[in-house]
Amino acid sequence: MRLQGKKIAVLVAEGVEDLEYFVPAMRLQEEGAQVLTAALDLKPVHGKNGLEITPDAKIESLNADELFALLLPGGWSPDKLRRHSEVKRLVRAMDSQAKTIGIICHGGLVAISAGIMNGRRATGSLGIKDDILNAGGTWADEPA
Repeated sequence: MRLQGKKIAVLVAEGVEDLEYFVPAMRLQEEGAQVLTAALDLKPVHGKNGLEITPDAKIESLNADELFALLLPGGWSPDKLRRHSEVKRLVRAMDSQAKTIGIICHGGLVAISAGIMNGRRATGSLGIKDDILNAGGTWADEPA
């Protein structure tokens, strides 16, 4: 198990893309990671397809020093998360420590709002291509 004992936070908000949350979270657990689902509060979150996700922690309580990696699934969730200072603070802290930040689909919106996209090569949903370019990123039209 390559990720045994590593703590990885997955940030979610209402409208997260269900499969982009559940599938990576399960795979990370299969590799031994301790997956921590974090949201703006502890109320259950519903994915775009109606599946319920119960957060383990509030995003404001997370500390980059204690995390191995961060995962930002897509859906409508990133558009909600990107507006909150505690989310941007965590993303910037993870970036400043050169820790892995996994971004899926529209998850790049959070990285853009946190100000970490400049000079980076990125892909995602075609709907955020202009956002990535305008934030100083380089668009990669290829699978990650």
